[in-house]
Amino acid sequence: MKRAQIASGNRLQSVLETPNRRQSHRPPVEFGLMYSAQNGSGDVLMGDGMVTDLSSTGLGVRGNTLVRPGMELMIFLYLPGQDPLFVMETRVAWTSGHRFGVEILKMNLREQNRLRYFLRSNLTSSD
Repeated sequence: MKRAQIASGNRLQSVLETPNRRQSHRPPVEFGLMYSAQNGSGDVLMGDGMVTDLSSTGLGVRGNTLVRPGMELMIFLYLPGQDPLFVMETRVAWTSGHRFGVEILKMNLREQNRLRYFLRSNLTSSD
């Protein structure tokens, strides 16, 4: 990680820049999702929220139920104008309050193809 200077009022402040470890570009989006997991004691955790960015390998979420890094989630994405898309297995990569990022670990082939088609049809890369 490297340090950067940012302006804060009339003075410069040193902050750590977090390296981007994403494997693919994640354009901003906004649509609903539902997520669930089983915690260590066997209780089922359920939440819903909004997808904030999306790629074929991961997504950003603003959710109503707190999660922790390393937690495995099942997710239903409510893609606009389509049936819900089921993501069988994801892992929480980072959290910041009610925002978090997940890595997609496992999807069936049909759902992978639906997601790729959605991304190609609706989202254009700005890279």
